[in-house]
Amino acid sequence: MITGELRNKVDKVWETFWTGGITNPLTVIEQFTYLLYIKRLDDNEKKKEADAELLGLDFQGIFPEDKPQLRWSIFSNMGPDEMFKVVTEEVFPFIKELGGKQSTYAKFMKDAIFVIPTPSLLARVVAGISGILQSVQTDGKKDTLGDLYEYLLSKLSTAGTNGQFRTPRHIIDMIVRLMKPTSQDIIVDPSAGSAGFLVAAGEYLRENHGDLFYIEGLKKHFNEKMFHGFEMDGTMLRIGAMNMMLHGVDNPNIAYRDSLSEQNKDTEQYTLVLANPPFKGSLDYDSVSDDLLKITKTKKQNCFS
Repeated sequence: MITGELRNKVDKVWETFWTGGITNPLTVIEQFTYLLYIKRLDDNEKKKEADAELLGLDFQGIFPEDKPQLRWSIFSNMGPDEMFKVVTEEVFPFIKELGGKQSTYAKFMKDAIFVIPTPSLLARVVAGISGILQSVQTDGKKDTLGDLYEYLLSKLSTAGTNGQFRTPRHIIDMIVRLMKPTSQDIIVDPSAGSAGFLVAAGEYLRENHGDLFYIEGLKKHFNEKMFHGFEMDGTMLRIGAMNMMLHGVDNPNIAYRDSLSEQNKDTEQYTLVLANPPFKGSLDYDSVSDDLLKITKTKKQNCFS
């Protein structure tokens, strides 16, 4: 967990949202995540550009050459009014369609809304996030960004109406270490929430099976086929998917689905299940899979945990 100066910087940005009129913790995290993701896109692009130049390779980036203003390093230096216009009219629509309109990412972003209401609030938040990520880059710890995101999620102090959101990090880490995912696994969390289990599984693989990133087939498997998460809350879908991408999974399979319903026809598709099912809330009894109703007949989700 982050401490000290970095934690204070995160709290200050949180307070900036709050005093700017955005007081719902989930909304704050969602907007915070969009901007974190936009910043990381530019940081990753700079690294790839530098690597390509060092190796003498051609590089085709994600940002159009004729629209440099889409990059954080450009718009963050604009005045508040110009920045607000660029971010709301160009940058946010750009990230919503990143990867193509039919991509998994575009599908869960289609209902995303940028709700920061004023140029002054946006300018203050952008400046705060720049300071946060500068501290992350100089921190020296391997997963400071992950710790930062975990700290943001910890501000969701109570579960949602269906018991979603977060499982404490130490419990997630313990379960992942006990299950020991491998580079060939196909992993699913049927009640993914913010995708904490999938993120932890990815970090475990980086630490214990780092060779998979040097084997093309396994690297592709990691980025496209390994991780599956299902969730019924649209906001949590976006947060979970961006959580995965902020942790280096290019195309996670995060999708809207009621895993308990008759519509879920998955059988023998996954080699490992990592989950902390909801322990609060009711379900639509009439839509529950007959296979589950043979086990118990109830309207409570936790009975199927």
